[in-house]
Amino acid sequence: MRIAVILPCYNEEAAIADTVAGFRSALPDATIYVYDNNSRDRTAEIARAAGAVVRTERQQGKGHVVRRMFADVDADVYVMADGDLTYDPKAAPEMVRMLLDEQLDMVVGTRQHEVADAYRGGHVIGNKLFTGLLARLFGRSFSDIFSGYRIFSRRFVKSYPVLSEGFEIETEMSVHALELRMPVGELETAYGARPEGSTSKLSTYRDGWRILKTIGTLYRVERPVLFYGGIGALLVVAAIILAIPLVLTYLDTGLVPRFPTAILATGMVIIAVLCFFAGLILDTVTRGRREMRRLAYLAHPAASVAQK
Repeated sequence: MRIAVILPCYNEEAAIADTVAGFRSALPDATIYVYDNNSRDRTAEIARAAGAVVRTERQQGKGHVVRRMFADVDADVYVMADGDLTYDPKAAPEMVRMLLDEQLDMVVGTRQHEVADAYRGGHVIGNKLFTGLLARLFGRSFSDIFSGYRIFSRRFVKSYPVLSEGFEIETEMSVHALELRMPVGELETAYGARPEGSTSKLSTYRDGWRILKTIGTLYRVERPVLFYGGIGALLVVAAIILAIPLVLTYLDTGLVPRFPTAILATGMVIIAVLCFFAGLILDTVTRGRREMRRLAYLAHPAASVAQK
């Protein structure tokens, strides 16, 4: 069983050595990879000295790093975490065991923070809001969609087309698993504060807006009937509201005095019908894409099968 620990890093010289040592102790047979994303400090040098395999990704952003890691690293089980020592390496063996014993494709480490500095209050509220939004739009969700502590099977990694560029990568992973009906699980893990000298790279408002746009884009792509049908329904309702006074006036006088309003209402209904049929056509395309992704996913054996 080949286990790879993959750590995307950007300016983590204060924590990377302890992070590598922690996963080395928890998973002594695993190969630890540190992917340096244009760090301006000694992250790569310290990680190499700690015994990790260090590689570089020049395109800035966590999504770019994850795409490179998934493409380059060949293993049966992938353990992904951050290089800031906020995730507990001691939880990794239990998460790997859960993945193998239950034949899952992804296990998410749900963050349980006991230190006030570990998780800002605004981020807790944002996490709950986005998690609820994802559940409402896609029918299912995870308890912590933004957790970067995840265990993957080989068939998840090698069938997942990474399209995100930044911190919205976790949202894209979650939607990918939900849309393909993959067997997934969650396990509560401790989440600690960053060590002294380590700073967060997350921008609350900028990255929050990018995540919101990602959810909207994924909903448009994966649920075209509901997305475009919803737009069409709103247009029909607006057209009816505009048309009611015209209809009442026509019934009383036999005249239509406001032609521009009548033309506007008619145009809105026509656009609504076009939106509805666009949703139907795109739904057929989406179904074909989903079938192809499912076939690519099934082309790779599960980790438990590979172990045997």
